[in-house]
Amino acid sequence: MATALRLEVAHAVLYVHDVADMIEFYTNTLGFELTDRGPLGNNEIVFLSQNASDHHQVAFITGRGAPQPSNSMNHIAFRSSGTLDDLRSLKKTLAADDRVTQIVPLTHGNAWSVYFRDPEFNGVEVFIDTPWHVRQPQGEPLDLDKSNDEIVDTTRAHFSGEPEFGPIDEFYSRRAAHFDER
Repeated sequence: MATALRLEVAHAVLYVHDVADMIEFYTNTLGFELTDRGPLGNNEIVFLSQNASDHHQVAFITGRGAPQPSNSMNHIAFRSSGTLDDLRSLKKTLAADDRVTQIVPLTHGNAWSVYFRDPEFNGVEVFIDTPWHVRQPQGEPLDLDKSNDEIVDTTRAHFSGEPEFGPIDEFYSRRAAHFDER
């Protein structure tokens, strides 16, 4: 039987090759703040966060060899309380940074996302929630050149026929009731 202990993802720790470049990218491009750093054996660990109540959301440990695409982690995802305009701005910022590769905006029906590879080829997703729950997995191209209203209408039209499509608040209420029963 599974433990009754409730768990949530709190942070990710990445091995890095060029810690200065990674700090610069995550602070200046993604808006994280360096919260701590120090020795860890023969390496260094660096902690970053955007959340006042989290000491760190992501950390870097030095000592990685030459960066290559990771084969053990697909991506790390960051939820934002931002808007489609913020995602649009992020995409432009990422596109202007020649260290960033594979910028792919997608909608999952329940989220609008921008996926990309950071300077050391780690997969990163930044997403905002849509107003809907959509059974997963789903993924369709997201055209951030469209207006916000067009994006909302296109997303609704594409996913409204999917099983379990409905307001996200109703889905979360059902999930909360389920966990309360456990």
